Amino acid sequence: MSERPEEPNQASDAESLLPIDEHVEEGHDAEGRKVRHRGIYLLPNLFTTANLFAGFYSIINSMSAQSALAAGDAASASKYFGFAAIAIFVAMVLDGLDGRVARMTNTQSAFGAEYDSLSDMVAFGVAPALLAFAWALGDMGKVGWMVAFIYVAGAALRLARFNTQVGTADKRYFIGLASPAAAGVVAGIVWAFSDYGIQGSKMSFLVALMVAAAGMLMVSNIKYNSFKELDLKGRVPFVAILVVVLVFAVVFSDPPRILLLAFLVYAASGPVQYLLHLRRDKTLP
Repeated sequence: MSERPEEPNQASDAESLLPIDEHVEEGHDAEGRKVRHRGIYLLPNLFTTANLFAGFYSIINSMSAQSALAAGDAASASKYFGFAAIAIFVAMVLDGLDGRVARMTNTQSAFGAEYDSLSDMVAFGVAPALLAFAWALGDMGKVGWMVAFIYVAGAALRLARFNTQVGTADKRYFIGLASPAAAGVVAGIVWAFSDYGIQGSKMSFLVALMVAAAGMLMVSNIKYNSFKELDLKGRVPFVAILVVVLVFAVVFSDPPRILLLAFLVYAASGPVQYLLHLRRDKTLP
C-alpha cells in the first residue's frame, strides 16, 4: 500500500520530461463566454509550415548559387537563383491559402496568426534579401548588405505593424506594401534576368534601388488594395472562369517576366494613387 500513492507522482514526473508542452489557448465562443482550447488547428498550420519551408528552401538555393559563382560555374548559379526565386513565389501561394483556409473552415487562432507572421518573415523578409544579396548586392560591399538589411528591417516592421492593426484597419486596403508583394518584386527581378543568363553584378545599382524602394514602401503609409473583398465562395458569371483561364495562360507563357511586370505594377500603383489623390486635393477649392 505504501507504493500506490507514488504512482501519480511518477506520472507527473514523466509528463514534465516532455520536450514540448500541450498548447492551451484562450478564446471566446459564439455567446462571448471565455473558453480554453487545447492543441492547434492542423490544416491551416500545414500550409504555414509549407510556406516556411519554401522560404528556407529559397535561402538554401541562394547559398548554393553563391557557392557556384565562387567556383566559376555560372550555369549552375543561374539554375539555383531560379529555384530560389520560384520558391518565394510558391511561398506566396501558400501564404494566401493558409489564411483563406482558416477563415473558410473557421479555424483562426492567435497561434496561427503569430506562426504565419514568423513564416512570412523568413519567406518574404530574409529569403528575398539574401537572394538579392547573393545575385547582385554582394558586389557592392558594405553598401550591398546595408541595402539588404533595409529590406529585412522593412519587412519586420511591416509585419509587426500589421499584427497591431488587425481588427482596426480597413480590410480593403494594406497600409504600406505587403511583404509578399515586395518579395515578388525582388524575386521577380532575379528570376527574370538570371533566366537570360544576365549576371547581377552588371545591375547592382539598379537592384539596390529596387530593393531599398521595396523596403521603404513596406513601412510607408501608402494604401494598397488588399483584394480581400473578393468572395471566393459566392457564385460568379461564367465569363469570370474564362478570364481566370486567360490570366493563367498569360502568366504561364512567360512566368518570370509576367510575374515581375505584375508585381512592379502593383508596387507602383500605391504611390501613383497617392500622388493623384494629392493632386486632386490641391485642385479642389
